[in-house]
Amino acid sequence: MPTRFPLQTLTLSISLLFSSIGISYAHAETSAATDLPTAAEIPAVTDPHTGEAPEEEPQIDVSTLTIIGYHEITSKDAVIPDYAVTPQRFELHLDWLIKNGYHFISVDQLIKANEGKLKLPPKPVLLTVDDGYQSFYQYAYPILKARKIPAVLAVVGKWLEVKPNKMVQFGDEKLERSKLLSWKEIKEMQDSGLIEIGSHSYDLHHGVTGNPQGNSEPAATTRIYDDKTKTYESDRAYEKRISDDLKKNIETFKANGIRAPRVMVWPYGRYNMETVRIAKKLGMPITITLDDGPDHVTKSLGHLSRILVMKGESTDDLAQDILTRQMNLNDNNRPQKIMHIDLDYIYDPDPAQIERNLGHVLDRIRAAGVNTVYLQAFSDPDANGSADMVYFPNRYLPMRADLFNRVAWQISTRTSVNRVYAWMPLMAWELPKNNPASKKLVVTQQPKDSDHLNMGYIRLSPYSPEARKVIEGIYTDLAKYSTFDGILFHDDTTLSDYEDASPDALKAYAKAGLPTDLDKIRNDDALLSKWTDFKIKTIDNFAMKLASDVRYYQPYLLTARNMYAQVALSPYAENWYSQSLEQSLKRYDFTAIMAMPYMEQAENPTKFYQDIVKRVKQYPNGIKKTVFELQATNWRTNQPVPSQELVDTIRSLYSQGAMHVGYYPDDPFKDHPDTQMLHDVFATKPSKLVP
Repeated sequence: MPTRFPLQTLTLSISLLFSSIGISYAHAETSAATDLPTAAEIPAVTDPHTGEAPEEEPQIDVSTLTIIGYHEITSKDAVIPDYAVTPQRFELHLDWLIKNGYHFISVDQLIKANEGKLKLPPKPVLLTVDDGYQSFYQYAYPILKARKIPAVLAVVGKWLEVKPNKMVQFGDEKLERSKLLSWKEIKEMQDSGLIEIGSHSYDLHHGVTGNPQGNSEPAATTRIYDDKTKTYESDRAYEKRISDDLKKNIETFKANGIRAPRVMVWPYGRYNMETVRIAKKLGMPITITLDDGPDHVTKSLGHLSRILVMKGESTDDLAQDILTRQMNLNDNNRPQKIMHIDLDYIYDPDPAQIERNLGHVLDRIRAAGVNTVYLQAFSDPDANGSADMVYFPNRYLPMRADLFNRVAWQISTRTSVNRVYAWMPLMAWELPKNNPASKKLVVTQQPKDSDHLNMGYIRLSPYSPEARKVIEGIYTDLAKYSTFDGILFHDDTTLSDYEDASPDALKAYAKAGLPTDLDKIRNDDALLSKWTDFKIKTIDNFAMKLASDVRYYQPYLLTARNMYAQVALSPYAENWYSQSLEQSLKRYDFTAIMAMPYMEQAENPTKFYQDIVKRVKQYPNGIKKTVFELQATNWRTNQPVPSQELVDTIRSLYSQGAMHVGYYPDDPFKDHPDTQMLHDVFATKPSKLVP
């Protein structure tokens, strides 16, 4: 059965399917991480203007670099038809770019511009072509040569080492060696001065076993699971495998008269900051991904994004792709339709039953028409509100089952969902007693007989260095052994106005110029405001630090956080929860307000929703960055909220201008809510990009 949280603790780009291992790709913006706030950093409290704030107009920067990626340019049968364009269409693309003021640049120019030694022409474009198909020499190279257009050709060394008349292992398929370029053709194109030969790895263009259930996941970013030893690849073994592979491709290039590559194009676009570090160390400062967003040559060249051209892409399509990139639009700008899933519903001691449960959940996801999933990564079997187990390998807590990566991967590759968030506590961890950090808890000074808000569950203090180190380790382990797109911070990202009175917290207050007498603070409005701001910044800074740690392995991670509805309804509630809607909208990619009238005992649910929407609209981009998370269960009666009521609420929120809507929980045992009804109401919200 699923975790039952106490009431007070209750609480998203492209999706590319690669035929060889079924990879789903996604990404997001980054956020800077900071340390604990100083007194000077505590922001002033300001009231937002009433009414809707005007949205910022996107600015198009002609210095923005556009990278365009192709696979095959051919008039014959393509190896991967979905990623092939005809020579005629390729010429149309090039001519359109030239006509519209774009300038093709070389790798030399890009590196010099990054070093500040050269100013690129306006609207610079770098062309890349992956895999090294023979058709490139036959069709694309003559076109580029005639126009004197430079390009990067990224090749897989192992494929090219196969002898003539033999078959190449191409993912799960076999490919005739004649379908790929010869080393002689590659050297001729390199020596022309137009074609830069880049690395596409020696042998990372395939899948490896990523979990006990046998999912095949990208070789460059996956820790290999050994079914014989029941262990994962160590940090050292992983680093050595990636480094040895990239080195071998360099050696293979040199042995065939090709210069050592300066560009690494990641297979399937999958990478992490460890692979980027290794590539740079081996002489490849430029690495290219499939991320969204604009590129700027003055910044790092370590993970450049690009447009991937698909079959049949017209010049109008290409123009729209470029504009979308320059405006930094991606799937985050589409309405999110969110299912919030408890892994506890899927877990069972019997692995066969887990697979049956998972299959049913996948069916519900497809039927409901959702495009985003918040997926539980922790467990609370004793239902005391604090996580004492997790669903991924880690160094600090018991693993209930190695299940999170399996479920996240299946959702990403077997449904239309393009964002899977790992739902994780920030502070509510109940560590084993033998861990010294288990004693570094949030301390509440609230009198026992008080009926004031009491969080009432175990949380590690965000002011304790020991506790923070353990929590950072838990998040790092999640990132190493799983593939996901975002983090949803649980509703435990909160401290009441009677917290935190732990020794570490009191030291932090004193350092920030605050009294250590909490009663004195609560009885002085100015001090209370300053203390609240300090705690808000502490919590949000810690969340951003964790996100930064995770981004080492999941570079384009999204952030979302749960927020109590009262914070949106009453500015004074910031003091009760140490949560700020204004600051949350600024710092997280999304704020998931728990718009749950039964939990909040709202007298008028209609007005309850209207007031939250009205408040969110007061902030620039408020609607675009807010998720209205609804309750599908009335936890006060332990009865399901009728599907019709839930659907009516979603429809009403849409009519008021809400963009992102989700619900919790999805109950596959009771098949609640009704997926057909959800599908129909979600379908009323167009999925087009919203600037």
